Amino acid sequence: MNRQLILEDGTFFVGKAFGSTKDSIGEVVFNTGMTGYQEILSDPSYCGQLVTLTYPLVGNYGINRDDFESIHPAINGFIVREVSDFPSNFRNQWSLDEFFKAKDIPGISGIDTRKLTRIIRQYGTLKGAFCSLDVDRESIIQRLRNTTLATNQVYQVSTKTAYPSPGRGYRVVLVDFGMKHGILRELNKRGCDVVVVPYNVTAEEIMQLSPDGVMLSNGPGDPKDVPQAIVMIQELLGKVPVFGICLGHQLFALACGADTEKMKFGHRGSNHPVKDITTGKIAITSQNHGYTVTEQSIDGTRLEITHLALNDGTVEGVKHKDYPAFTVQYHPEASPGPEDANYLFDQFMNLITEDTKKKGEAVCQNV
Repeated sequence: MNRQLILEDGTFFVGKAFGSTKDSIGEVVFNTGMTGYQEILSDPSYCGQLVTLTYPLVGNYGINRDDFESIHPAINGFIVREVSDFPSNFRNQWSLDEFFKAKDIPGISGIDTRKLTRIIRQYGTLKGAFCSLDVDRESIIQRLRNTTLATNQVYQVSTKTAYPSPGRGYRVVLVDFGMKHGILRELNKRGCDVVVVPYNVTAEEIMQLSPDGVMLSNGPGDPKDVPQAIVMIQELLGKVPVFGICLGHQLFALACGADTEKMKFGHRGSNHPVKDITTGKIAITSQNHGYTVTEQSIDGTRLEITHLALNDGTVEGVKHKDYPAFTVQYHPEASPGPEDANYLFDQFMNLITEDTKKKGEAVCQNV
């Protein structure tokens, strides 16, 4: 069965359908990673998007039970040059086609993904639609141009109720804006007693859980579409150490008075170089974001820029000058990608240790 991908600028691609047979609309983005397609398709930050993989062969090692970053993928579609029909790997359980059919996700293969990527890089992200070959293209193009994409992605992917991931170490409240499981794994690896809470949790509800630290997770969409989280972060500042990743980084910056803006085509891949301004060291990082904190908006706030992207100079990390709180735009848990920045979880643990010690000394002095 064939299907086509139609873009709002009038460009169209005809290819072979795999996975679900349903039509789909979404923002077309591209990821430059050479591997890790299972983690990419299950990353909640891609909610509502049609994801293009620039690496030409996808699905060659199949789908396995261990590499998911969420239980239910939230992408609207997958775009690849070639999809493997017969994967070969000792962990393989399903082919990409079998998995996409089971999860009702449409895919298209056999198109010129290099050309599609060049279009996005030149004109920015575009709305696109998966359609059958017999549709009227002009009507689809007009529909795309008149369609406003959903802005409630965080609501779609966040947990609806709080739940624990028990440990014997520090109590960390993990606010789920579209959390990758890799973040939870890294906290569990360090013995943390984690409580995962919904995106619309209040600061009061968090403090009732007696946290030693708060983690702000990654997630999809525009940070300004989650205003209640901005208020929550403002009320938390100074009460407990905070570490934010990706969308959590953007929300933290907004809460501290900075601003964010949509990027032309974003950063999505596993080879983005980032410079630590303090040490001068370069880390190769995994990234997935379409918005960024505007550098000039940091002036006049109590934030300090800690990391910058070497490719385009965008802000990749900040810390608060007065409180034990810091954030990064990239993914230190990787999944997929390099683990150069994994040390940031240890840095968070050190912040919690120092804060706990100070609070203990203050209690002793009062006694």
